[in-house]
Amino acid sequence: MPLLYVTDLAYPARGRRYCDEDIFLTSRLREHLPLALCHPRDAVALMPGFDAVVVRNSGPVLHYQEAYDAFRAAALAAGTRVYNPLCGRGDMAGKQYLLDLTAAGYPVIPTIDDPARLAELPRAAEYAVKPKQGADSIGLVFTADPQGPAGEVLVQPRVDFAYEVSFYFVDDAFQYALYAPDPARRWELVPYEPTAADLDFARAFIAWNTLDHGIQRVDACRAPSGELLLVELEDLNPYLSLDLLPPAVQDAFVTALTASLRSFLH
Repeated sequence: MPLLYVTDLAYPARGRRYCDEDIFLTSRLREHLPLALCHPRDAVALMPGFDAVVVRNSGPVLHYQEAYDAFRAAALAAGTRVYNPLCGRGDMAGKQYLLDLTAAGYPVIPTIDDPARLAELPRAAEYAVKPKQGADSIGLVFTADPQGPAGEVLVQPRVDFAYEVSFYFVDDAFQYALYAPDPARRWELVPYEPTAADLDFARAFIAWNTLDHGIQRVDACRAPSGELLLVELEDLNPYLSLDLLPPAVQDAFVTALTASLRSFLH
């Protein structure tokens, strides 16, 4: 069952090398499953010749939004199997989930999409303002006076967090966690040993997302109160930082991913 593996090997990610990760992953997956790589802009034309499409490190889709929208439409119309499945409720569907989770009382950085509703947020010296359709911190500004069109921006109180931590899952199974001890250096990550409470926090968002198969990354920050708050639920093409893991953890991840893909294909 050949797979079409979608990646942009030339994407210039800050502090990360997407291409190295996908070269590593495809070299390992090829031991178990036949596959071919393609750029996101070529996926629509090529996917009819494959049993499924795996979307990986293709960069923020806003850089090729028209091509991505065409890919989604074509895949849904043809019933093409896409991994991760296209029904994700996290970043795959935009940033609305931050508003929905805020309204539902989940432990997330409180979020609004209308600066006129600023009084609904906890009072802060500064607020983070970013495009609602943004990604990868593109367009992010910090200001004491949030501005922007209602429905087009996200506004959150700027949290003076101790560190950021990411939890990585295949399907609903936790694989590993990494964190950035220095808040100013987001991608200088080291292994993190989560507590039971940490895992309960992360699993709550995996359960909320209801994806049967796929790779997900739950990004959180440790608030001054000591609690974890969700920053992002990445279910489209989460970077995995596999190069920072011990070989045994890398092997375990590849094994879990291979099993997930086989289950998905059958």
